[in-house]
Amino acid sequence: MNDAAPGNQDRGQDSPSRRAVLRTTAGVAGAAGLGLGALSGTAAAAGTGPAEAPAAPPRQGRTMAGVPFERRSTVRVAIVGLGNRGGSMIDLFLAVPDVRVVAVCDPVKAKAEQAAAKVVRAGQPSPAIHAGGENDYERLCERGDIDLVYVATPWDVHFAMAKTAMLNGKHVGVECPLAMRLDELWELVDLSERTRRHCMQLENCCYGRNEMRVLRMAHAGKFGELLHGAGAYNHDLRGLMFSPTYYEGPWRRLWHTRLRGDLYPNHGFGPVANYMDVNRGDRAVSISSFGTPALGLAEYREANMPPGDPSWKETYIESDRTISMVQTAKGRVIRLEHDVSTPHPYSRINSLGGTKGVFEDYPARIYIEPDHDDDQWADFSAYADEFDHWLWKEHANPPGGHGGMDYIMVYRLMQCMRLGLVPDFDVYDGATWTAPVPLSHASIKAKGAPQRIPDFTRGEWTRARPGVDSVRPE
Repeated sequence: MNDAAPGNQDRGQDSPSRRAVLRTTAGVAGAAGLGLGALSGTAAAAGTGPAEAPAAPPRQGRTMAGVPFERRSTVRVAIVGLGNRGGSMIDLFLAVPDVRVVAVCDPVKAKAEQAAAKVVRAGQPSPAIHAGGENDYERLCERGDIDLVYVATPWDVHFAMAKTAMLNGKHVGVECPLAMRLDELWELVDLSERTRRHCMQLENCCYGRNEMRVLRMAHAGKFGELLHGAGAYNHDLRGLMFSPTYYEGPWRRLWHTRLRGDLYPNHGFGPVANYMDVNRGDRAVSISSFGTPALGLAEYREANMPPGDPSWKETYIESDRTISMVQTAKGRVIRLEHDVSTPHPYSRINSLGGTKGVFEDYPARIYIEPDHDDDQWADFSAYADEFDHWLWKEHANPPGGHGGMDYIMVYRLMQCMRLGLVPDFDVYDGATWTAPVPLSHASIKAKGAPQRIPDFTRGEWTRARPGVDSVRPE
């Protein structure tokens, strides 16, 4: 049993220094700024096929597919970013047995102190507080008493924080998206392999009750041979993005001045990729995206923001709705949508279809043969007893938000770390689910020309292996 935090011994003699590696951070829009390189090549623009992705960089370490965590009796967690997301997720880490929150970090000192007080009220020792400015996360990652760094900060710094954690021998879990550039995604893959630290996109929607039920039904063959799926993030965020208090500054709204593509594909892509065993027997090979004009945020500003508000200096280019089509190696099709700037009831779409039938969510409904034969949607809850995941059977009323999926995700990750199990998803999944951020932007700029999605696994995708549809550990 190993309770010690791994240190620098895993880096390798040829690894660059932490500060040298961190000199490349999120850039601005455009092929170079997005790390696309040859991705916006002339072949796609001419309509002769998908733009060719640059060759995968040489592997610097060994694959992280199927690599278990080190077994430990207690998981020691540090939380970086204590705003809306991190400030609520700390409660869930504290609710899981054999987990200690040992450090908290936020440049707003009051938020860090409030989080530390939560830890003390939960009966744990007071955590170390890192609130010494925007870069104090670097000092946190140098600590020797941390097993996992959890990152819940604005998107701009996800990449740098994940790299810093791994270079200091820590596993890292990052809120979506994992990074904003293709070259950054490759760097995280390489660092994970070289440092032997897991870098995980903590995609909570993969742990939704409906999503996990559909996953198990798909693996049981209830939908027959899988053909198509769809996922989305259609969520009216106009009021929140212009709120002076909800986000810490206008960082999320400012991304609408930089990119035109799907800024938040993970919630929709992750679950459908799991249904289709992407990176575990199939892989996403190309994406073609289209975007509407950018009108919603400017109209909202006109109607709601006073003259002189800083937002009047902003020019929005992000499509109000993006629609992307992802093709897999097996010929399946995944439709992704993103819309946060027009009126719309919340929906992640979450659909799956095959040769025996189809499931559609929002609201949940199903039609599969031979169970149904009247061309009428049927009750999805009828499949709960047989196909609900064991995590949902053990935690029927989990605490926390988003219907309990947040707690299920945290519980399962902590369980994997404590018992020394392989994580349900890895750096290859996070990179794949995030790749539509830069690639959809490139495709829209190229009038929908398909863009190649890199094989971040470097060929490992052909090997079937477990994922979120896990077996209950003894």
